[in-house]
Amino acid sequence: MTPTELAEKLHARDVVLLAGRLLLSLIFVHEGLELATHFEGAQKAMAALGVGTPLLVATIALQLGAGLSVALGILARLGAIGLGLFCLMTASLFHTNFASQNELLHFEKDLAIAGGMFILALSGAGRLAVDRVLIEMMKGRAGSKSETEAAPSESHLSAAGTSLPV
Repeated sequence: MTPTELAEKLHARDVVLLAGRLLLSLIFVHEGLELATHFEGAQKAMAALGVGTPLLVATIALQLGAGLSVALGILARLGAIGLGLFCLMTASLFHTNFASQNELLHFEKDLAIAGGMFILALSGAGRLAVDRVLIEMMKGRAGSKSETEAAPSESHLSAAGTSLPV
Protein backbone atom coordinates (compact mmCIF):
# COMPACT_ATOMS: atom_id res chain seq x y z
CA MET A 1 0.00 0.00 0.00
CA THR A 2 1.45 3.35 -1.00
CA PRO A 3 1.43 6.37 1.35
CA THR A 4 -1.19 8.01 -0.86
CA GLU A 5 -3.47 4.97 -0.67
CA LEU A 6 -2.99 4.87 3.10
CA ALA A 7 -3.89 8.55 3.45
CA GLU A 8 -7.04 8.02 1.40
CA LYS A 9 -8.15 5.16 3.64
CA LEU A 10 -7.56 7.03 6.89
CA HIS A 11 -10.53 8.70 8.45
CA ALA A 12 -10.50 11.56 10.92
CA ARG A 13 -11.86 9.18 13.57
CA ASP A 14 -8.77 7.00 13.37
CA VAL A 15 -6.39 9.94 13.52
CA VAL A 16 -8.23 11.36 16.54
CA LEU A 17 -8.22 7.95 18.26
CA LEU A 18 -4.46 7.68 17.68
CA ALA A 19 -3.86 11.18 19.05
CA GLY A 20 -6.09 10.45 22.05
CA ARG A 21 -4.34 7.14 22.74
CA LEU A 22 -0.94 8.81 22.60
CA LEU A 23 -2.00 11.66 24.87
CA LEU A 24 -3.66 9.35 27.39
CA SER A 25 -0.73 6.94 27.49
CA LEU A 26 2.00 9.57 27.75
CA ILE A 27 1.60 10.17 31.49
CA PHE A 28 1.75 6.45 32.28
CA VAL A 29 4.76 5.64 30.11
CA HIS A 30 6.60 8.70 31.43
CA GLU A 31 5.82 7.97 35.09
CA GLY A 32 6.62 4.28 34.68
CA LEU A 33 10.02 5.17 33.21
CA GLU A 34 10.65 7.71 35.99
CA LEU A 35 9.83 5.18 38.69
CA ALA A 36 11.96 2.49 37.03
CA THR A 37 14.99 4.72 36.46
CA HIS A 38 14.83 6.22 39.95
CA PHE A 39 13.80 3.03 41.68
CA GLU A 40 15.49 3.57 45.05
CA GLY A 41 14.03 7.05 45.47
CA ALA A 42 10.61 5.84 44.35
CA GLN A 43 10.88 2.93 46.77
CA LYS A 44 11.52 5.30 49.70
CA ALA A 45 8.73 7.68 48.67
CA MET A 46 6.26 4.82 48.25
CA ALA A 47 7.27 3.28 51.59
CA ALA A 48 6.40 6.60 53.24
CA LEU A 49 2.89 6.19 51.76
CA GLY A 50 2.65 2.60 52.97
CA VAL A 51 3.28 1.05 49.55
CA GLY A 52 5.73 -1.87 49.55
CA THR A 53 8.25 -2.83 46.90
CA PRO A 54 6.10 -5.56 45.26
CA LEU A 55 3.28 -3.08 44.68
CA LEU A 56 5.77 -0.53 43.33
CA VAL A 57 7.10 -3.11 40.85
CA ALA A 58 3.52 -3.99 39.85
CA THR A 59 2.75 -0.27 39.39
CA ILE A 60 5.77 0.18 37.14
CA ALA A 61 4.82 -2.90 35.11
CA LEU A 62 1.22 -1.72 34.75
CA GLN A 63 2.16 1.83 33.78
CA LEU A 64 4.71 0.72 31.20
CA GLY A 65 2.87 -2.35 29.89
CA ALA A 66 -0.63 -0.92 29.70
CA GLY A 67 0.68 2.53 28.70
CA LEU A 68 2.50 1.05 25.71
CA SER A 69 -0.49 -1.17 24.99
CA VAL A 70 -2.72 1.89 24.67
CA ALA A 71 -0.15 3.93 22.74
CA LEU A 72 0.63 1.23 20.19
CA GLY A 73 -2.84 -0.26 19.95
CA ILE A 74 -1.90 -3.73 21.14
CA LEU A 75 -4.75 -5.06 23.29
CA ALA A 76 -5.61 -1.39 23.80
CA ARG A 77 -9.04 -2.10 25.29
CA LEU A 78 -7.54 -4.23 28.05
CA GLY A 79 -4.77 -1.72 28.68
CA ALA A 80 -7.31 1.09 28.88
CA ILE A 81 -9.46 -0.82 31.38
CA GLY A 82 -6.40 -1.57 33.52
CA LEU A 83 -5.26 2.04 33.53
CA GLY A 84 -8.77 3.32 34.13
CA LEU A 85 -9.12 1.10 37.20
CA PHE A 86 -5.62 2.12 38.32
CA CYS A 87 -6.64 5.79 38.15
CA LEU A 88 -9.81 5.16 40.17
CA MET A 89 -7.81 3.34 42.85
CA THR A 90 -5.09 6.00 42.91
CA ALA A 91 -7.69 8.74 43.29
CA SER A 92 -9.54 6.99 46.09
CA LEU A 93 -6.44 5.84 48.00
CA PHE A 94 -4.02 8.75 47.67
CA HIS A 95 -5.92 11.92 46.74
CA THR A 96 -8.79 12.21 49.21
CA ASN A 97 -7.58 15.15 51.28
CA PHE A 98 -10.00 17.59 49.68
CA ALA A 99 -8.95 20.35 52.09
CA SER A 100 -5.85 20.60 49.92
CA GLN A 101 -6.59 22.20 46.55
CA ASN A 102 -3.67 20.26 45.03
CA GLU A 103 -5.04 16.91 46.23
CA LEU A 104 -8.51 17.77 44.96
CA LEU A 105 -7.01 18.64 41.57
CA HIS A 106 -5.14 15.30 41.44
CA PHE A 107 -8.34 13.48 42.44
CA GLU A 108 -10.28 15.18 39.63
CA LYS A 109 -7.53 14.54 37.08
CA ASP A 110 -7.42 10.85 37.98
CA LEU A 111 -11.18 10.63 37.51
CA ALA A 112 -10.97 12.43 34.15
CA ILE A 113 -8.19 10.14 32.91
CA ALA A 114 -10.17 7.09 34.07
CA GLY A 115 -13.16 8.36 32.10
CA GLY A 116 -11.04 8.78 28.99
CA MET A 117 -9.66 5.27 29.40
CA PHE A 118 -13.12 3.76 29.76
CA ILE A 119 -14.31 5.59 26.63
CA LEU A 120 -11.26 4.24 24.78
CA ALA A 121 -12.07 0.74 26.05
CA LEU A 122 -15.52 1.04 24.49
CA SER A 123 -14.46 2.65 21.22
CA GLY A 124 -11.36 0.53 20.56
CA ALA A 125 -8.03 1.65 19.17
CA GLY A 126 -9.19 2.37 15.63
CA ARG A 127 -7.42 1.48 12.39
CA LEU A 128 -4.07 3.04 13.32
CA ALA A 129 -3.15 0.27 15.74
CA VAL A 130 -0.64 -2.55 15.70
CA ASP A 131 -3.47 -5.02 16.32
CA ARG A 132 -5.17 -3.89 13.11
CA VAL A 133 -1.97 -4.29 11.11
CA LEU A 134 -1.41 -7.78 12.49
CA ILE A 135 -5.00 -8.81 11.69
CA GLU A 136 -4.71 -7.47 8.14
CA MET A 137 -1.45 -9.39 7.70
CA MET A 138 -3.09 -12.57 9.01
CA LYS A 139 -6.07 -12.06 6.66
CA GLY A 140 -3.64 -11.65 3.79
CA ARG A 141 -1.92 -14.91 4.67
CA ALA A 142 -5.23 -16.72 5.10
CA GLY A 143 -6.39 -15.35 1.75
CA SER A 144 -3.30 -16.73 0.05
CA LYS A 145 -3.91 -20.26 1.39
CA SER A 146 -6.32 -22.61 -0.27
CA GLU A 147 -9.88 -22.81 1.04
CA THR A 148 -9.17 -26.02 2.99
CA GLU A 149 -6.06 -24.63 4.70
CA ALA A 150 -7.41 -21.20 5.62
CA ALA A 151 -8.15 -20.77 9.31
CA PRO A 152 -11.14 -18.71 10.38
CA SER A 153 -10.06 -15.24 11.45
CA GLU A 154 -11.28 -13.83 14.72
CA SER A 155 -11.61 -10.13 15.32
CA HIS A 156 -9.47 -8.82 18.14
CA LEU A 157 -10.68 -6.83 21.13
CA SER A 158 -9.03 -3.60 20.04
CA ALA A 159 -9.00 -4.10 16.29
CA ALA A 160 -12.42 -2.97 15.23
CA GLY A 161 -15.15 -0.59 16.24
CA THR A 162 -17.19 -1.15 19.34
CA SER A 163 -18.16 -4.81 19.61
CA LEU A 164 -19.44 -4.50 23.14
CA PRO A 165 -23.17 -4.16 23.74
CA VAL A 166 -23.89 -0.61 24.82
